[in-house]
Amino acid sequence: MSRARKAPEPTLLDKAISWISPERGAKRMHARMTMTALGGYTGASKAKRSLSAWNPTAGSAAADLLPDLPTLRERCRDLERNNPIGGGAINTVTTKTVGTGLALKSVVNRQILGWDEEQARNWQRNTESLFKSWAETNCCDITREQNFYGLQELAWRSVLSSGDVFPLLTHKVQPGHHYSACIQLIEGDRVCNPDGKADTETLTAGIERDADGAPVKAHILRSHPGALGVKERKWDERPFFNERGGRVLLHLYRRRRVGQPRGVPYLAPVIEKLKQLDRYTDAELEAAVVSAFFAVFIKPGNGGQLSPLASAATGNTPVGGDAPAGRASGGWDGSLSGGIVAELDDGASIDTASPGRPNMAFDPFVLAMLRQIGMALELPYEVLIKHFTASYTAARAAVMEAWQFVRGCRDFLGHNFCQPVYEHWLEEAVAQGDVEAPGFFDHPLLRYAYCGSLWVGDGPGTVDPLKDVNAAEKRIDIGISTLAKESMLYDGSDWEENHEQRALEVKRRLDDGLSATPTARPENEPAVNPDLPERT
Repeated sequence: MSRARKAPEPTLLDKAISWISPERGAKRMHARMTMTALGGYTGASKAKRSLSAWNPTAGSAAADLLPDLPTLRERCRDLERNNPIGGGAINTVTTKTVGTGLALKSVVNRQILGWDEEQARNWQRNTESLFKSWAETNCCDITREQNFYGLQELAWRSVLSSGDVFPLLTHKVQPGHHYSACIQLIEGDRVCNPDGKADTETLTAGIERDADGAPVKAHILRSHPGALGVKERKWDERPFFNERGGRVLLHLYRRRRVGQPRGVPYLAPVIEKLKQLDRYTDAELEAAVVSAFFAVFIKPGNGGQLSPLASAATGNTPVGGDAPAGRASGGWDGSLSGGIVAELDDGASIDTASPGRPNMAFDPFVLAMLRQIGMALELPYEVLIKHFTASYTAARAAVMEAWQFVRGCRDFLGHNFCQPVYEHWLEEAVAQGDVEAPGFFDHPLLRYAYCGSLWVGDGPGTVDPLKDVNAAEKRIDIGISTLAKESMLYDGSDWEENHEQRALEVKRRLDDGLSATPTARPENEPAVNPDLPERT
């Protein structure tokens, strides 16, 4: 619907021009009225009082982000450490995205390689087995502290709390390990302009880019800028790509705008609300604690002073009784603690206190704020606070809504971190002859065919397991899903491994004279309750 626009008021210049030349003044006012009538969005109006003071700048992605990035990092990290909601949100997204780790599922391109199904399956299983032997040991971490799955968790947590992280794909020969390929995670604070140089068109926030905006190399401070005891500051230059075009330095961050040079912390849109809600919660908690101590107000009857005998005593001392041993005789000092009783002077009276705590409006207000915070973080507030009190349908809707967000996070982590790391390892495995891949180093198309993969993680969980299993069975029966897909969706397992283990179990049970399935009863064995009908 169109809206009426206020006619522009003539300025002093308009009035001066109209006084000198009424004709030119009229044309000027007509042009201004025409320009005023062209706009059609109320949100762009500067005449409305509610919007007149709202004048954001139209800066580039770098101009809007980089001046605020250090403060955003500091505050988001503080919220992760000390705020239950902020820390819980990052923990939830990290756990749901990574969980026990994203596992490799090799999927080569058989059409490009010209392989049959059996040949592809054998190659994939051999490669997965070798990669697992590397990924499950700490040789993949240059610090020898974590395995590959722990590095996934740390890298993704760094993206959420700091905005970005720089994994360096390098080699380090370590005693007792077969492969030298390893990963070094570099915190985003260490990538900065050398000696505090100002940003230019080619150097921005420690990253040099070419004319097209592609990263060329990064300037990495040898120690964290906030480290203790570091006096000398030196930078190392690290290229993003090697001479063959392979990635050797990754920049792990989620881009929200064209030309965005660095990542934005996950909690950035809700920093103020989280901090204010934290303060409000602390204030309500303190008020509730204080109100629990209040029992009465004492009204002295001797001119406004308590009797010298009036003093704090424990709850076991009756009013007017003897003071406990060691009590000061100077009178009650007004301090509060549990079970306080004060002795009263003759003529004094008491009034009960009604502080109104706990505040009955506290919980509805906090939930309303959590709904807003959850929308910004793409987490339904039920998932954010781990509290499901609605129906099964509502709870499942909340879980599946969060799962859509987690799937996007998992795809991002798998494509931008796990896949380059896998290619980095596979290059060494092929060079050493552990994996046979003819043409791997000769043709990019063959390399692509060998490196195909899926990264499978834990399942989304279930609200009602029986309903979900029945739904999976139905999807398989009508042909819209497969056992492989349902196995990955359930718990991230591999269908072929499940099938082989299942076949082994069935064979062992039959060889030992048992039924093929543990739930089946021998033909002559009666039901547990003979009054109930047999299940068919």
